[in-house]
Amino acid sequence: METSVIPAASEQQIVETIHRFQGKPGALLGILETVQELNPHKYLPEEALQTIAKHTGTPLSRIYSLVSFYSFFNLQPQGDHIILVCRGTACHTRGSRVLLEDLSVMLNCADFLESGENFFTTPDKKFTIKTVACFGQCALSPVISIDGVIHSHMTSARMKGIIEKLSRGGRKA
Repeated sequence: METSVIPAASEQQIVETIHRFQGKPGALLGILETVQELNPHKYLPEEALQTIAKHTGTPLSRIYSLVSFYSFFNLQPQGDHIILVCRGTACHTRGSRVLLEDLSVMLNCADFLESGENFFTTPDKKFTIKTVACFGQCALSPVISIDGVIHSHMTSARMKGIIEKLSRGGRKA
């Protein structure tokens, strides 16, 4: 796991977040989600998890079990743009594997497919590619999500256009 030092302001933000969620149902999940969003690369560094454990009185092992169970949480820095490729049965039969292969060529990360990992972040931290089991959008397959926007009936050509736009500095997928 990559480590980073939490600046004093960040630790203060974590403590403020803990106080804001204190006593609410699902507080720990809300704290973790908010703290992850505070980080520019949308992940939870080890120091942040230790700070949360210390100030909530929650065992660090419980916090790790939560962040490793929910795919929403990230323990490694994410790219500026997050691309999720559905690998569910409907998407697979309608071409999501081809989309994933084309994406790996576009972003020069073919080793990612061969490694068996379910995510990859480009060295320049511009893109993170993740596979997900299912979006529940089977009738619209193949489906990908780019920066939280669902794209249905995706083709390699459309995906290439979006990736090129984002590579040039565009913000919307």
